[in-house]
Amino acid sequence: MMSEGGLPNVNARTEQLIRFAGFLVPVILMFYGLLLMMGAVKNEHPFNLTAFAYISVGWAILSVYQFLVPAKTRLDTAVRLVLYHALSVAYILFVSGLDMPFMATWVVLLLASFTFWGRDGLNLSILALFATMLADILLTMDQAEYIARDIMYFLGTLLVGYVAATIMSIQRVDRDELARSQSEESHQRDRIMTLVNNLADGILSTDNHGVIQVFNAATLNLLDTNTSLNGKHIDDVIRLLDKDNKRFKFSSAFRSARGVISRDDLSATISEETLHLSVIFSPIRGTDSDDETDGYIVILRDITKQKSLEEERDEFISVVSHELRTPITIAEGTLSNVQLMMTREDIPKATLATNVTIAHDQVLFLAKMVNDLSTLSRAERGVADAPESINVSDLIHDLYNEYAPQAETKGLKFNLDLDPGLGEVVASRLYLKELLQNFVTNAIKYTKEGSVLVSVKAADTTLKFSVQDTGIGMSKSDQKHVFEKFWRSEDYRTRETGGTGLGLYVARKLAKKLGVTIEMTSRLNHGSTFGFSMSRR
Repeated sequence: MMSEGGLPNVNARTEQLIRFAGFLVPVILMFYGLLLMMGAVKNEHPFNLTAFAYISVGWAILSVYQFLVPAKTRLDTAVRLVLYHALSVAYILFVSGLDMPFMATWVVLLLASFTFWGRDGLNLSILALFATMLADILLTMDQAEYIARDIMYFLGTLLVGYVAATIMSIQRVDRDELARSQSEESHQRDRIMTLVNNLADGILSTDNHGVIQVFNAATLNLLDTNTSLNGKHIDDVIRLLDKDNKRFKFSSAFRSARGVISRDDLSATISEETLHLSVIFSPIRGTDSDDETDGYIVILRDITKQKSLEEERDEFISVVSHELRTPITIAEGTLSNVQLMMTREDIPKATLATNVTIAHDQVLFLAKMVNDLSTLSRAERGVADAPESINVSDLIHDLYNEYAPQAETKGLKFNLDLDPGLGEVVASRLYLKELLQNFVTNAIKYTKEGSVLVSVKAADTTLKFSVQDTGIGMSKSDQKHVFEKFWRSEDYRTRETGGTGLGLYVARKLAKKLGVTIEMTSRLNHGSTFGFSMSRR
């Protein structure tokens, strides 16, 4: 710790007290000297008026100067202490002697020496007092009683000085320990606040009445404000509603809290946006008591995205369950009928074959849906998304060889239009092939007559992939929903195909994984074109 004057290891308040004593004690001693001069106080020691006058002037100048001008250096402090000791020695030898009521004022010199110079300063001050006592005894050798009192005053002053110095030493140690403890506590607090401020969750602490005392940066971000929350009631800062749209108040919840309470059914409207929040709070208990509460800690986490995903997942599972139930029911019912008809000899084989075909079609529908769901799951989880070099021409010819027979079966022309020297693209082979397969199978499925054209055109550093058909096309209203999961057009021709409603939804997910955007053009009764562009090597 640094004092006002810049002296090390000296408490500012202690230095101020010493400066005040350095001003007051000489005044008292000069007043005592005046009483001796006027004979108001009896003293056996010879009184030297001239010496008293010089000592008084010296004390007056020194005491005023040291009171008004703090010491700047250790040398300055040492000079002042030496002057005070010299004037005190002269006062004892030529004015009052050791036999005086204010002899204990030397204790001030002892303490000042100890404060600024430690044990060495204390011992030097005692040595000066001992030398003064010997000199005073030499001046009064014929007064045995006076000499005895000198020795008693010296020993008394020595005892009081050492006791006071010991107490000051203990206090200094305690004070230093307290300062170290406070510094360590401040350091630990800063470290904790740094950690808290770097957490993504909003954290705040309140007193027993719910008034906010501490908060972190994430809390301000969550509440979309830069205004300090200190001194504000938590219920005024954030207005929470439960799932029944009833107001949730922390003040009421705090009173009933006996441990950690967690709520994930709360929401708040912040900056005109509704956020779903996870709220965890618990009482803060002191280390000395398990019953007394020192306040409350609150953790706020934005779970809006998580809630949205949960709702989307629940809706997805519900829709999938419904979509799977229909073909399973049809297949199960049809096969049950076949099983029953097989016990009768009058049922034609054609009827049995028709029912088996119906069941088979439903099984194929289920297989297609399971395949779409599997592709969607792989895309969501990033399975097989490692990029690799893909020869575009080879990939398109593989697709042609795979789906040309299917197109021919429906009486469609399946054509390719490829620029020469297409080169390669770097992407997930699985995702790119699945995306193109999706476009091709949709084109064949929704085209009754005409053709399907797969083209790849080169343009500078990109390749333009497209699949064009002459099928039923889509209305403008249908085009707004075509990429939604399980959505199917109300057009009866679409319903006749028996699609799963997942194809283009999966295609959009695959395109996102590939980092491309699907481009679509369609006109009702005139066909559709789906495509995208990719960078080539």
